[in-house]
Amino acid sequence: MTKGALSPQQREDALAALKSTNQPGKELDILIVGGGVVGVGSALDAVTRGLDVGIVEARDWAAGTSSRSSKLIHGGLRYLEMLDFALVQEALKERGLLIQRIAPHLVRPVPFLYPLTKRFIERPYVGAGILLYDTMGMTSGNSRGVPMHKHLTRRGTLRAAPSLKDDAMVGSIRYYDAQVDDARYVVNMMRTAASYGAKAANRVSVEDFLREGERVVGARVKDQETGEEFTIRAKQVVNATGVWTDETQAMVTDRGQLKVRASKGIHLVVPRDRFQSTVGLILRTEKSVLFVIPWGRHWIIGTTDTDWDLDKAHPAASSSDIDYILEHVNKVVKRPLTREDVEGVYAGLRPLLAGENDSTAKLSREHVVAHPVPGLVVVAGGKWTTYRVMAKDAVDEASRALDERVPASCTETVPLLGAEGYRAAWNKRARMAEEAGVHVARVEHLLQRYGTDAELVLGLIREDASLAEPLPGADDYLRAEVVFATTHEDARHVDDVLTRRTRISIESWDRGVSAAPVVASLMAPHLNWSDAQVDREVKHYLARVEAERLSQQQPDDVSADSARMGVDDIVPLS
Repeated sequence: MTKGALSPQQREDALAALKSTNQPGKELDILIVGGGVVGVGSALDAVTRGLDVGIVEARDWAAGTSSRSSKLIHGGLRYLEMLDFALVQEALKERGLLIQRIAPHLVRPVPFLYPLTKRFIERPYVGAGILLYDTMGMTSGNSRGVPMHKHLTRRGTLRAAPSLKDDAMVGSIRYYDAQVDDARYVVNMMRTAASYGAKAANRVSVEDFLREGERVVGARVKDQETGEEFTIRAKQVVNATGVWTDETQAMVTDRGQLKVRASKGIHLVVPRDRFQSTVGLILRTEKSVLFVIPWGRHWIIGTTDTDWDLDKAHPAASSSDIDYILEHVNKVVKRPLTREDVEGVYAGLRPLLAGENDSTAKLSREHVVAHPVPGLVVVAGGKWTTYRVMAKDAVDEASRALDERVPASCTETVPLLGAEGYRAAWNKRARMAEEAGVHVARVEHLLQRYGTDAELVLGLIREDASLAEPLPGADDYLRAEVVFATTHEDARHVDDVLTRRTRISIESWDRGVSAAPVVASLMAPHLNWSDAQVDREVKHYLARVEAERLSQQQPDDVSADSARMGVDDIVPLS
């Protein structure tokens, strides 16, 4: 099996290794709970320091917040207005590292227009801020990886974005940030951590923590695929559960708790031809910042910012959420967008810190690491962009309590799988296409999703030419990608493939309904599914799509949540 392959067999091996930690002298150094970007980042950080690491995730990798972001890697231009220079500097340093060194195949520059609506006063003020933003990017210790900003007149603005109303702005400033397929990044990082020896198992939930007196010494977990419960012992446990932080912390203590508040943000996906522009947009609303982000053959438009205290696993977008975004974007476009233009909708929850107390060690304005009881480290808050810093801080805190001297973090210099040699592979993409017998556009698509590991996907096509066929209703994705997701990326269910390993659930008009039966049949032999399980997987996915569509017709959060909760997560047939 390929290095770093998250295969069904790898999961079995990881589970066996995690169960063996109950034997004397076999306990893990660190057990990480939570498979989002911070948890997986912590696993990579810890395992590359030479520690014995296990990580469990209750659902799928990146199934929560980490797959539902605006998909931007950015310094946080608006934080400059708050004079939070340290946070911006930190984020810009991380942006440069991700583009240039850690994941050039997954993180790439994207241009935005910052619209100017007031003559004379606004341009010097905003221009100075964006100049500072660019300058901080240059002095953050590594190459920026993105071009410098440029001032545009009204005519230049309309040339870059012809769909804007003629009177929408008096001019603009074009600047650059970066974007990422967030779920793809997390699963790629999980593969990388596994390649260094991390024992990773998704669909394993923590039912309780193990205690010896006051000390946490591991966790009692449940394999959601089989129903089996077992214990995992570790010298330190890192709780990286995001919006579920309060619930997981409460299993141990109510002392010195971090409080995390969930804030809902929704995004719409519309076809690229509905809005003529070569650049993205950043717009101010009275409640939040609205982005119009280029996304392949689509635009992502978002986001909102509203309190959410309902179901955290499946936050629902209501009709009023969708109307809010359409109303604000339509203020600046010539041809108004309507509900009929919306291909996909997704909602995510930001884990915002609701306050700290004396037991927490505040490491930045945005995230906090705490050690509320011996053996348990909690990391919460933060931004997607600075996940690596959060992970480093969490592992630093856990390492201080280990007996041996632990080396410093080295993830600044650890590229993800597929990153090494990416630019060279991109330069020979035409030859790769010729050798594989596929169109060069297909190879470009694979390189931008897998980096040099695109060769592994092309290898599947060489073995079975039928895998070069696109999926029904989702022309951008090949059948080979479904097989790769199952054999190398820990996809356990149809939903995992259509929602996170690909983005078919939000990029296709039917939201993946026509692709679902083909995906299930491609996954079946690798997961030993019976015909009954194949049928159940497809029916579950179709029911999920229907529940989401219904929720998006509801007027408010409560009724939207009620509609979405009609379909729960799937479990295999016993």
